[in-house]
Amino acid sequence: MSTSSPSPRRVAIVGATGAVGREMVDVLHRRSFPVAELGLFASERSAGRTVETPFGEKTLVAFDVEKVKGYDIVLLAVSGDFAKEHAPAIAAGGALVIDNSSAFRYDDNVPLIVPEINAHAMGDAKLVANPNCTTAIAVVALGPLHKAFGLRRVIVSTYQATSGAGAEGMAELEEQTRNQLDGKPVVNSVFRHPIPFNLIPQIDAFQENGYTKEEMKVTWETRKILEIPDLPVSCTAVRIPTYRAHSEAITVETLSPVTPDAARAVLADAPGVVVKDVPADGVYPMPINATGQFDVEVGRIRTSLIFGDHGLDLFVCGDQLLKGAALNAVQIAELSL
Repeated sequence: MSTSSPSPRRVAIVGATGAVGREMVDVLHRRSFPVAELGLFASERSAGRTVETPFGEKTLVAFDVEKVKGYDIVLLAVSGDFAKEHAPAIAAGGALVIDNSSAFRYDDNVPLIVPEINAHAMGDAKLVANPNCTTAIAVVALGPLHKAFGLRRVIVSTYQATSGAGAEGMAELEEQTRNQLDGKPVVNSVFRHPIPFNLIPQIDAFQENGYTKEEMKVTWETRKILEIPDLPVSCTAVRIPTYRAHSEAITVETLSPVTPDAARAVLADAPGVVVKDVPADGVYPMPINATGQFDVEVGRIRTSLIFGDHGLDLFVCGDQLLKGAALNAVQIAELSL
């Protein structure tokens, strides 16, 4: 029996010079996505510059909505305001638009997709939202646990790498760490406080309820992706001085009784998850190991001292530039093949 390969697609990346845009190019290649033509779109400032890619040398093109409309799949790695202005028009032209910003995540008419968890929600949509990086990493682990045991409530504490603030965040960590070690002044511009040898318990702006917008994104988006609109989710988001890969300590209360062994078995069979859970041997999720990996690491799985046989504590690490952004976007594109 012969199986036909998917027909190649014309793919455009808008915001191709940023950290996520560059990762999108790499992920398309690593996953052997059938690219017939790759268009890299950027600002007027970058237009005309050539860049080396796994698909050969490419010339950056100034964004033009009419030019981008001609592609089959358009990956947006741009600001929310830019996406709101242009994404609907590009989608109306027939392209599948996958937006990495928060612009459409809470729109009831726009699917918010993590393919391992809710691919069915995509339907025939032409505009699809990519989740917040922290949420995407969390739900890869939470989805299988919810399916097996049901979720009653979720508490998350995050340890988020500087690359969550883009290439500028990573550069500030590197430069200011050097300055601190050399006894020079440490100046912060990307982050609200100096990041070297520090933790900052604020990511994004504070809301009226005392949570930051980043923390509320985890609440809102987890509910939408898992299709549990009233799920209690509380999050504390902290920026830490690492380059890549976000970490999360997650506590869940389940509807059905759960044991760590049962949870490990469920997670070991879950797509997009790798269980790293032999604490006595020092085997558990860490950013240094999750960096560059497609799968989300899950470990430190134990019975919750708060919720007993209806609860778990676990630790999760995932590369937020990959599963939290570029990889998830390409996986959404794969659903259309």
